Amino acid sequence: MTFRPAPDAWRLCVAPMMDWTDRHCRYFHRLLSPRARLYTEMVTSAALVHGDRLHLLEHSREEHPVALQLGGSEPAELAQAARHGAAAGYDEINLNVGCPSDRVQSGRFGACLMREPALVADCVRAMRDAVEVPVTVKCRIGVDDQDAYADLQRFTEAMLGAGVEVLIVHARKAWLQGLSPKENREIPPLDYPRVYRLKREFPALTVIINGGIGSIDQVRAHLAQVDGVMLGRAAYHDPYLLAELDAALWGGTPPSREAALRAMRAYVEAELARGTRLKHIARHLLGLYHGRPGGRAFRRILSERAHRDDAGWEVVEAALDAVRAPARDAA
Repeated sequence: MTFRPAPDAWRLCVAPMMDWTDRHCRYFHRLLSPRARLYTEMVTSAALVHGDRLHLLEHSREEHPVALQLGGSEPAELAQAARHGAAAGYDEINLNVGCPSDRVQSGRFGACLMREPALVADCVRAMRDAVEVPVTVKCRIGVDDQDAYADLQRFTEAMLGAGVEVLIVHARKAWLQGLSPKENREIPPLDYPRVYRLKREFPALTVIINGGIGSIDQVRAHLAQVDGVMLGRAAYHDPYLLAELDAALWGGTPPSREAALRAMRAYVEAELARGTRLKHIARHLLGLYHGRPGGRAFRRILSERAHRDDAGWEVVEAALDAVRAPARDAA
């Protein structure tokens, strides 16, 4: 199935992050940025085919555009999982070829698949044959001893041969042995020029760059070289950056932090009514006042009180009062 990427569809993306980008996080990020492309945590194809699909695929209609990221290496199973994702309404199916964790490697998926571009191509073909939504790939610039640009070039050629039109590239190598997933996000050096070169040599490919990006100026600099930027930890720890980026890239005035938070109230209260505990939502709000007066007190109140069984919206109001206190004192 062929699709033509919209010019701005991948201009600003929020990376799939395990234990972080769940449906509550994505709902909040959407309030901050109406136009960013959001990604789920990675879901294994086996879990989706054999497990609780309703739970794994649950999301709000407000999240769109939102992509489902899959992990796996069995073409038929991935095709089935992709069908489930598309039927659930996801706008894109993304294949993880970048996660370096031991658990992922033991399942023969994630970054270790960069050594098997032909297998990844088979997986992509099977998924593209199964769904009409875009099938994309997120990868690294290489793994272990893949030090040459030619390795990434060969991988990209295989993806193009399988029909991939959007490639998301984390601009670091992954070491499959000897580094933890956290270290693999920090220790291997970033090589942005390698990703830029990829775009120059494959101009028809939509190339999204990921890794170490955390400011409006950095985003603008990358967008002069590639088609889109994907933010990870920066968007999570300082989520208001998404509001500022949305306004910088598309125009308009970002909502205030308080306005964005208050827009969460109906969602929070609906979730509480269905049995969700506040702590599962509040943990994604902690960074809203990152670097702002009262931000530390805001985080402390949410962290200390949201875990209580009876915690409700009043905890969020108390956290907001703590933010307002420095302003009142200054006045």
